Amino acid sequence: MSGKGKFRIEPFKHRVELDAQKTWKVLKDAIHEIHHRNASGLSFEELYRNAYNMVLHRHGDALYKGLVSLVTEHLKGVASEVNAERGEGFLGELIKRWDHHTHSMQMVRDILMYMDRIYVQPNGLKPVHDLGLQLWRDQVMRGPGIKSRVRDAVLGAINRERCGEKIDTHQLRAVTAMLMDLGVDCYAKDFEEPFLAATTEFYRAEAQRFLADSDCAQYLRKSEARLAEEQARVLEYMNPRTVKTAIARCEEELLTAPMRQTLSMPGSGLSAMLVRDGVDELKLVYKLFRRVPNGLRSVKEMVFEHVSGEGKALVTDPEKEKEPGEYVEGLLRMKDKYGGIVDAAFDGDRQFVNALHLSFENFVNLNNRSAEYLSLYVDDKLRRGLKGAEEEEVEATLDRAIVLFRFLREKDVFQKYYQEHLSKRLLGGRTTSDDAERSLVVKLKTECGYQFTTKFEGMFNDIRTSADSMKAFRTHLEERAASGDLAMAAEPSSSGVTTDADGIKVKTSGGVSSYLGGVDLSVQVLTTGSWPVKGQNVGMCTLPPDMQAACDAYRDFYLGSHNGRRLAFLTQMGTAEVRYTFGDGVRRELSVSTYMACVLLLFNDAESLSYRDIAAATAIPGDDLRRSLQSLACVRGKNVLRKEPMSKDVNDDDVFSVNDNFTSKMIKVKISTVSAQRETEPEKKETRSRIEEDRKPQIEAAIVRIMKARRQLDHNSVVQEVTKQLSSRFIPSPADIKKHLESLIEKEFIERDRHDRKLYIYLA
Repeated sequence: MSGKGKFRIEPFKHRVELDAQKTWKVLKDAIHEIHHRNASGLSFEELYRNAYNMVLHRHGDALYKGLVSLVTEHLKGVASEVNAERGEGFLGELIKRWDHHTHSMQMVRDILMYMDRIYVQPNGLKPVHDLGLQLWRDQVMRGPGIKSRVRDAVLGAINRERCGEKIDTHQLRAVTAMLMDLGVDCYAKDFEEPFLAATTEFYRAEAQRFLADSDCAQYLRKSEARLAEEQARVLEYMNPRTVKTAIARCEEELLTAPMRQTLSMPGSGLSAMLVRDGVDELKLVYKLFRRVPNGLRSVKEMVFEHVSGEGKALVTDPEKEKEPGEYVEGLLRMKDKYGGIVDAAFDGDRQFVNALHLSFENFVNLNNRSAEYLSLYVDDKLRRGLKGAEEEEVEATLDRAIVLFRFLREKDVFQKYYQEHLSKRLLGGRTTSDDAERSLVVKLKTECGYQFTTKFEGMFNDIRTSADSMKAFRTHLEERAASGDLAMAAEPSSSGVTTDADGIKVKTSGGVSSYLGGVDLSVQVLTTGSWPVKGQNVGMCTLPPDMQAACDAYRDFYLGSHNGRRLAFLTQMGTAEVRYTFGDGVRRELSVSTYMACVLLLFNDAESLSYRDIAAATAIPGDDLRRSLQSLACVRGKNVLRKEPMSKDVNDDDVFSVNDNFTSKMIKVKISTVSAQRETEPEKKETRSRIEEDRKPQIEAAIVRIMKARRQLDHNSVVQEVTKQLSSRFIPSPADIKKHLESLIEKEFIERDRHDRKLYIYLA
């Protein structure tokens, strides 16, 4: 082709005319045949072309409106026929007609595909498929009487199934699917909302029926079964969107609403389950109530209330307080029981673990003697309770004690009592296992830090170094004997305790009697700050001459080896072994306190002595002397002395003599000083006073540390941080913190801000 010109294709100057009415009639008749299941003879290619031509020739509007009118009229007839069905055939007829309608509209959509694309979409009209759904909804589902009949039929079938009747679930699934196809709004309003309302009503009545004829466990099992049935039901023939809401309605009526009433049933509720260790029942409680909002929180609160009540009853029971060991064992049994329940029934759920811990912490601290009793319990175990036990058993026992220790808010109170009891075990050689003793100290250090156990470790160190010192003393005596400075002797043994004024305390108790006039002396040097020795009690009673000479020999040796130190013997902490032959001719060895030994040795020179005579000869403090005499004369099986008149109390005019009729199956007889296992009220007040004094520097030190780091801080923040820092040992009161803040202001460690009196500033 040359560049001089181009060919052009001209459009037709005259359109091919279309008889729209005739074409529509063809399409109308075809759709009519489709509705009446006579589509087999139709040519879909020809019908598509006719619809195409109508749209092409701008008759899309007539085609669309004609379709709407035709389908509407058809569905009115369908609605009338469906509504004429009675009984169980109603839903079946509805679903059959629905299936045919959707199939018919699929064929119509195929024929009118071009109209959907070219005319419907640009004009914002409903496509043929959606139009078919809308017309079915408006003409059939919401036709006269049908909507309510469908709702009643479906809900009636569901109710019958809930009551145990067999129903056609396929039919119900088809109905709910149809409603969902008609739109979420239709499904929700025509079915879901009435269904949920009926579900609420049914299970509310069911809950009341269960409550009337079931105990708690039965109620929960029935509810569990109902929930499982309902979930299976909803999953089988309803839309997934209904599942969560429907089950929530069931849970609300079966579990949430009657929760307190159910779990509080007398004799079978949650408390009864806890009392009888009903783990399987409690598992069911946990399983069910974890499904509902705040369900486990409510169960946790009820568990907390029950455990707190039981614990409060235990710690305030005067019978339990009579025996500290039983008191602690009761707490441990409770902890084992409820800890096991939390693990086994509540799957170790942290919120239950925390609730259990809080309840124990609360009621354990209701009794201000809990720390003392726990220390006494440990003392008993380490003295005798763990004798011969395997290492695993020992560790398990100590671990259980630590569990209770964690609940103590005033751990420094336990520390004070434990220091006292540990000192008696170490000085009396009454511990069953050094490894167990050290293991517990390690555990306490892990819980509270190294400062908490510094004194305990110092006590162990003193015992170890004292053994080395005694070896040196023995060598010293042997060397003196070899050089002729000491005469050899033989006979009994004694022990006492001394203290060094420079900060050392000493206990007297092997193998040096040949050089000390028959007194077998053992001395333990105790660091002042580590041992619980009260200043006012430091001193000596009047010792028998041989015992005094032995103590003087050690004093000379020790002071000669340690310049600048002074020793004070603590005879109130000493022990002694005294040999005596009673009326039965058996020579027995009496293991007694140093005070008792001083008393007994007086009877070598006297047939009988009055209380006043003994007091004058020994200079033993009155209370200690009375307890010593009670131990020697008033304890059955240990009464090596006789008292006139015989009574439990020791009076100034009482007279004592050797009980020649004393017998015992044992060659070695241990006579312990009569004393209350727990502290008396005056002793308790004294201990509390010492603890309060010990706390003062700790509170001030914490304040200084915090202020030095923060430089300035408001009052409330100081209280919070000091409490947090000291909480591993004790909980200081806000009043105490305020008092020590004032003290530090006076000492010019801190000052108040001039403009804000609640603001403290650290002074470098």
